[in-house]
Amino acid sequence: MLRLSGLAKTFPGGTIAVTGVDLEVRGSEFLTLLGPSGCGKSTILRLIAGLAAPSEGEIIWSDGVRPKIGFVFQEPTLMPWANVFANVYLPLRLAGLSRREAAPRIGAMLSRVGLGGFENAYPRELSGGMRMRVSLARALVADPPLLLLDEPFAALDEITRFALNDDLLVLQRELKTTIVFVTHSVFESVYLSQRVAIMSPRPGRIVGEIAIYSLEPRSADFRVSAPFADQAKQVSAALRDAMAVGYVP
Repeated sequence: MLRLSGLAKTFPGGTIAVTGVDLEVRGSEFLTLLGPSGCGKSTILRLIAGLAAPSEGEIIWSDGVRPKIGFVFQEPTLMPWANVFANVYLPLRLAGLSRREAAPRIGAMLSRVGLGGFENAYPRELSGGMRMRVSLARALVADPPLLLLDEPFAALDEITRFALNDDLLVLQRELKTTIVFVTHSVFESVYLSQRVAIMSPRPGRIVGEIAIYSLEPRSADFRVSAPFADQAKQVSAALRDAMAVGYVP
């Protein structure tokens, strides 16, 4: 779907966030960027989304143009004054669809994320996991071929996180969406991904890629299997080696 070639980003204060990043993102895959905090994972997502411009290098799209992109941040970033329907409607409203035209799509997407019947609820009335489901629905309702997720489940309890991991895999399988996911959890990266790209400490760069093998479709059984444990050890060792590359303050 896209290729990052020699990508680098230096901020105005002189901080080099990422440098020399070379990475391919394949259509319909689940790719995770794994690395320590501050290594530039979120910066790469912002560069892909066009929210920031690279200082060096380029992003090459297979069709020559950036497609529609859904983006889910670590915080749900919902409009607190708007109900669930209005929050999910936002990207469709910006695309010019009327509420009447958008309503069937919004209802179907809310059902997909387990929030059917919550159209009139407000963010303050929802749990953290439910707010994140609204954020997922909003990102996916316009049917983007690429979904970027920046540590979306980091602040959630483990039970809720596991449930949302499973739901995300189902959504990805049903919608055929290409996903680039950011985390610093080895176990989450192995459970979700077809491929894990390991990043060094800042200035971040890709120092290794590991393919993850599992029976498909994945289920909770994979999380307690010997292959999961073995691959988690492999990814953990690769991350430990990446940390030895060094840190530039």
